[in-house]
This record gives sequence, structure tokens and C-alpha cells, in this order.
Amino acid sequence: MKNEKTMMPAKGEKETIAGAPRGSGEHVAAENRVACESPELSVVIPVRNESENVIALLEEIEAALGTGEVEIIFVNDASADDTCERLQKAQLKPRPWLHVLNLREHSGQSAAIRVGVLHARAPWVVTLDGDGQNDPADIPTLVDARDRELGYDGALMICGIRVRRNDTWVRRVASRIANRVRRYLLDDDCADTGCGLKLFPAGAFRLLPAFNHMHRFLPALIQRDGGRVVSVAVNHRPRKKGRSNYGVHNRLWVGIIDLVGVMWLKRRGINTLLETQR
Repeated sequence: MKNEKTMMPAKGEKETIAGAPRGSGEHVAAENRVACESPELSVVIPVRNESENVIALLEEIEAALGTGEVEIIFVNDASADDTCERLQKAQLKPRPWLHVLNLREHSGQSAAIRVGVLHARAPWVVTLDGDGQNDPADIPTLVDARDRELGYDGALMICGIRVRRNDTWVRRVASRIANRVRRYLLDDDCADTGCGLKLFPAGAFRLLPAFNHMHRFLPALIQRDGGRVVSVAVNHRPRKKGRSNYGVHNRLWVGIIDLVGVMWLKRRGINTLLETQR
């Protein structure tokens, strides 16, 4: 996996404190670091070249969850457009619940998610894609599903399933094949691991083995350590602006290599999550 570089300014960019620029907004950055010390839920969104979508998505998340015991973490995967600048400008409102992490080099979706979870303060993390196709209004549905399972003494992951896909036929076919092969070989009891909407304990995620494309295998990795996966139907929307930056070109061929690796990990797994979640 590529090296993960966090919280580092791009060439020519001002130094950042919790994602906000120094200067007139420095006091806002200080507020951002203090205000959400003990949130109940961290929302992690990996983004790359999504300048046309990030603000609308941010506002939808705020509308769905409110601005109380929650933090919203955008992980900017070395975008070449003004994604970072738009998010930094959004912090100047101010928004104490908004944090922006910047990767110095393009590292991929799995690395961006992992960086976000490592920085999350809440015990539970929900992830969603940055292109606006996942509906933030579905996040409370995932939380409700978690609450119905709270008697379970282990690591619990709630996965969204996109019942009606709003993608090109190429993406739908590639995803369908990949999901069927993966389910057959890994028996991970998840019909749609490609859905970005997932809810899980931050501590459980941090114990998982880290590798590139690991986000495609999170249910299997949670189960490997004795956890449970619950699936719920969620909305899936067409992309309105921009184009896909985490494409399908490596979904099948690179995924086969990753699949073999996860099969090996499952056979060599050590059940640790049941103990750490008590």
C-alpha cells in the first residue's frame, strides 16, 4: 500500500491546523479542535477532485445528523482541483464539527478512509463516498440498525446495500461479478461491499490489517476477528457533477489478487475483537 501522508500542506499551500488555514481563520481552527472532543459519531468521507460535490454533501450530512455530538471528517486524497480550498472555506463559518485532513500524495480510497478513522474521536464511525451518490439521510437508518443489535457482545458492522444502482452498466456489471465472486470465496454475508455507507466501531477498524483496497473487504475482515455484519437497504443516487475518481478499471483484476490475500488472512485470523469490544 502507498505511504499515507496526513495533515501536510501541498506545495504552495498555507500551513494547516486541523484543516483550516493560518491567518484570519486561525481562531476558527482552534475552536474546531476543542468543540468536538467527545462526539458520539464520526463521519469519514474520502474525496478526490470532488470540488463540485463536497459542499452540497457537507450540508446534507449536517441536515441529516444535526451539529451536536458529531464530527465530520473529509480526507482530501491529494485533489488536483480546489476541493481542499472549498472545504477550508466552509470551516470559516465556523463549523466546529468539520475537520479536513489532507494527504500529500494520492494514496487511494482505502488509505484515505484509514487516515480518517485513525483521526476520528468518536467510538463509532460511518463512512460514505464523496461523490454524492450515497444519501446522508440513510445514516440514521444505519444507526437504528446498530441500536437494535447492541446486545451483541462483539464487533458489529452495519453495511448499506444499494437496492437500485444509479451507475453506468459497466460499473453495475463489474460490481455484480465482483460481489458474487467475493461472497462465494469469502462467505462474508454481504451482498454489496462496494457501497460506501458503512457503520462500525472505530476501535475494531484500527485492529484490522491495513492494505490497499481493504475497504472492499471490510465485512470479511470484521468477521475474520469474530464480528457480525448486518446489511440494510439504502438509497443510491446518480452522480450529478464531476466524474468518478476511484474507478472500475482495477475492480476485477487487482481485486482478484486482494481476494486471494484476504482468503489467506481469514485462514490465519486471530480472534481479538471480541475481547477488545467488551
